[in-house]
Order: sequence, then C-alpha cells, then structure tokens
Amino acid sequence: MDLALLDIDRYPTLSRIRDAQIAAFPQCAGSLARRFRDATAEEFDFLEALARDIDRIVGRDLRAHCADYKFITDIVLEEEIYFRRENRYRLSTFAEALEKVYSNREYMTRYMNGLLMSQLWWSNHSAVMQFFKEVYLSGNKPGYRHLEIGPGHGLFLEYAAMHPHCGSATGWDVSPASLDLVRQTLSALDCQKPVSLELVNMFDAPTREFDSIVFSEVLEHLEDPAGALKSIASLLAPGGRTFINAPVNSPAPDHLSLFRSPEEIVRIVEEAGLRVERTLFAPTAGSTLDRARRMSLAISTVVVASNPQE
Repeated sequence: MDLALLDIDRYPTLSRIRDAQIAAFPQCAGSLARRFRDATAEEFDFLEALARDIDRIVGRDLRAHCADYKFITDIVLEEEIYFRRENRYRLSTFAEALEKVYSNREYMTRYMNGLLMSQLWWSNHSAVMQFFKEVYLSGNKPGYRHLEIGPGHGLFLEYAAMHPHCGSATGWDVSPASLDLVRQTLSALDCQKPVSLELVNMFDAPTREFDSIVFSEVLEHLEDPAGALKSIASLLAPGGRTFINAPVNSPAPDHLSLFRSPEEIVRIVEEAGLRVERTLFAPTAGSTLDRARRMSLAISTVVVASNPQE
C-alpha cells in the first residue's frame, strides 16, 4: 500500500471520505495518493478537522457529493484543454456565465458541491482555507463586521461568523442556489451567530461599512476585476481588512478574467488603494511554485490587504 494511504488511515474521517471518493470516482485514486504524499502531520490534523466539518455538511449525501466532485473535475478538464489550445478562457462576459452556470440551479448546486469536496482533495484549496482560518481571521479586531461576497459553499463564511472576534456576518451573492447551499452549511455546522444572507450584486450594493471582507474565488468570474476591488475598498471601514483569493491560470466554466501571475493580482489590489499586508501563493498539487510559473499551472493567490487609516 502507498505510504500516503498508510498515513491518511490514521485520520478516520478523512480516510473514510477518501474511500467514498475513490469508490465514486476510481480514476482519482492516483491523484489523491499524490496529493497526500508530502502532507505534514500539521496539514493532516487540519484536514481531519476540515473533513469532520464537511462530513456534517454532506450528511447522507456523501455519495452524491463525491459524484459531483467527478462532475467538476470532468468540466475543469474540458476547460483546461480549451485553455491550452486557445491560451484563453472560453467565456468573456458575465451574461454568458449567468446563463450557463449561475441561473442553472442544478448545475450550480453540483458545481458548489464539487468545490466543497475540492477543499480536501486540492492542496492549493486546503492551503488557502488553512491560511484563512489560522492567519487571516486572528488578525481582525474584536467585534469585526464581516462580509463575504460570493460565499459559494459557505465554509469561509461559517468560519468567519463563528470566530470569537466576529460581531456580525453578512453574505452577498447573485445566485439563489448558492445562498441556499450557504444556509445548509450554516445549519449543518450549527452556526450559533445570526448571518444575514442577501441577493446582492456588489456593483449595485448599498453604502455599507465592514471591518472584514472576504472575496474568495470571485475576482476571476468578473469582467471588471479592477472595478470590483475598488468597490471592496469603498465598502471597507478605515483600517478594515480584506482577504482576496483568486487563481492564476485556472480555467473553469465560469472564469472570465485570466491572471497570468500572482504578481498581477497583487498589483491590481494595490491599484485599488489597498495596502498589502501578506500574500500566499499556493500552486496546484504536485507542483512547485517555480514549475507552476514555468508551465502556466494553477496557483491560488491570496492577498490580505487593508484600507489605510484616514
């Protein structure tokens, strides 16, 4: 048996979900073994805790979520082939993405379910989640007013709401299906704080002030990412902080803006008037950062930035 599989078997929830994933999608067994091959004990501890949360969210629907992970990997592979051939993403307008993905409840639900499972199976996704929980949230001031734009599967929003420093939490999205999934996540994890979920387009957003804004894997879905970052800057209170997470060279069925390097994302954050505090560049599983740059592979790019005090 592969050493990675022996290691993961020490973590009961993670190994059980892995077994269910392989049963539903046998072709992913090799990629999962490679994904865990170099994981540290600290990473395994984090993944086991994350697996317990995901297990509570999916409940009796674990098999369906594992099938939805296959659904999303098949879609991403198709988009990857197009990206390599054409050197661009397939879609170019938000209207196209709205029609194809966001307005299609069944498609959107399966997409978000697959992304939820990717938090375990894609090392760049779990690295971002760990950085968010262990680094970003602890830097927010007590009583922070939190907003997540595009909360997707809801895990980031739940973790922010349940942090002891959180005073209030809000989620905005353009997809009713996504908001329904967030409600399910908050309920499954027994979120003890009220969370306001609103169907809001950030470009039409009311004038509000927040101390913390999460914008995770949304920037690449927009036609005007620079304008979106300026909107975030306008929503941040003086001294407020934001967690920007966007992928580089990462084709998907609803990705519009192609970022070629992590530095490109850092630059547009700074151009929005925000002060960069920290960054995380997490390459796709099995690749070093240098190789990911050379081969134009996916790199999850996190920029933690703040609104300078006035």
